[in-house]
Amino acid sequence: MLYPLSYEGGANNSIGPGRGDSPSPLRRPAYHARVAESRRILVVDDDPVIQKLLQVNFQMEGYEVRLAGDGVEALEKVAEERPDLILMDVMMPRMNGIETASKLKSDPKTKGIPIIILSAKAQDADVRTGRATGADDYVTKPFDPLDLLERVAALIAR
Repeated sequence: MLYPLSYEGGANNSIGPGRGDSPSPLRRPAYHARVAESRRILVVDDDPVIQKLLQVNFQMEGYEVRLAGDGVEALEKVAEERPDLILMDVMMPRMNGIETASKLKSDPKTKGIPIIILSAKAQDADVRTGRATGADDYVTKPFDPLDLLERVAALIAR
């Protein structure tokens, strides 16, 4: 499947499942359609380009996608309609992704929601800080959309 938008460029220093495994652009994992059926993802990023990229790619795989522009809005959306997974940037206004992930993971009602931090902050200290929140995965920008789809499907399937 061709993806209309791509956010690729340079090496992906992602940490987590599939590390170092770059899927072939011609290969579309068969499990996406099964896992994606009526699954809801909350994308939390203040960059409208990244929001649109993720929204289009995940909708093409059958996911329902909700958007939030910062951590405060994300907490409101999670309270309204619990997502199956949250993709969250770190650097955002009002409440950053580290604070938001920490709040979600410390609340018994939301601690079970998988969180993938998706950030341009790629230093080891940044990754450790992200992991310390309880985030389930940490992916650095630029990222491979197919790799991200695989990671999301794997976390939702758990």
